[in-house]
Amino acid sequence: MDQIKRIAIDTSKSVFALHAVDHSERCVLRRKLTRDKLLAFFAALAPVAVVMEACGASHHWARQLIKLGHTVRLIPPQYVKPFVKRSKNDDADAEAINEAASRPSMRYVPVKSAEQQAEAMALGLRDLAVRQRSQLVNALRGLAGEFGIVVAKGTQNIKKLLETIATDETVPARARHDLAQLGARISECDAEIAALDRQLMAQHKANAMSQLLEGIPGIGPITALNLVLRTDAKQFKSARDFAAWLGLTPKDHSSGGKQRLGAITRAGDERLRQLLVVGATAVVAATRPGKAGASAWVLKLLERKPRKLVAVALANKMARIAWAMMTSGEIYRKSRPVAA
Repeated sequence: MDQIKRIAIDTSKSVFALHAVDHSERCVLRRKLTRDKLLAFFAALAPVAVVMEACGASHHWARQLIKLGHTVRLIPPQYVKPFVKRSKNDDADAEAINEAASRPSMRYVPVKSAEQQAEAMALGLRDLAVRQRSQLVNALRGLAGEFGIVVAKGTQNIKKLLETIATDETVPARARHDLAQLGARISECDAEIAALDRQLMAQHKANAMSQLLEGIPGIGPITALNLVLRTDAKQFKSARDFAAWLGLTPKDHSSGGKQRLGAITRAGDERLRQLLVVGATAVVAATRPGKAGASAWVLKLLERKPRKLVAVALANKMARIAWAMMTSGEIYRKSRPVAA
């Protein structure tokens, strides 16, 4: 197998599809290996370039293959999809990964260490707990509404809702018991979220860059930690590249020298984009003419653009500022406010 230049792996839970090419980019090997035989196969090979789609498990396999002396590169899945020729299957996916890796302009994802993945795990657990709590709260409100019990929105009103259910004799005893159990599960989620918040705050205070990013208006500890632990700003050539990767730049439909820009692309990390837009929305909502510290840039945009559009534009600006701070290590310099 000395003629092998590069091997693409389509990973899965149990069976892995391999596609190898020589220096002329011709296929010289197609093989399927079970999970327990993959490392033994590569241990018998001379050092070779290996490419995979970037996912959580691919970082583990990349670390193992690097220990065996191979060079590993991870490609974002959205960059591989255009190279799938027809029907989607494991062999076709492996071939598409190799085709994508053959392009000189292809971009790659840095291989994460086990420590980096462990540090970011609490962020994912918190997101999961918040989603579960939202589902439970919505279920409780919907079931209580079937008996005519309605309270104002907000998690702070759940206690009042449960008290009303417990004291309302028109609600059958069986229903009161089941709804109380649902309330107990919501309390468990609240306790889990509070514990994760304490853990994440400790991580935030121990991370100098995360504390620097918190100085940007609209970015709090959770957003700052997400930016630090889930991105590598140095892999982007410019702040615009970083904002484009987050999906905060408009789609380009230009042709014939005429520029046509559409809605934002919504590419990249969905959670990071959501956090930045939510933070920007809060800043826009608090911006008023004559208010001390109000941004002149935001006020000018609000004069001619809808608030949602301004929030996305501000999120784009926040992402660019964050990239500049993460690459240079500088502190946030506040823009000149409008005179009250």
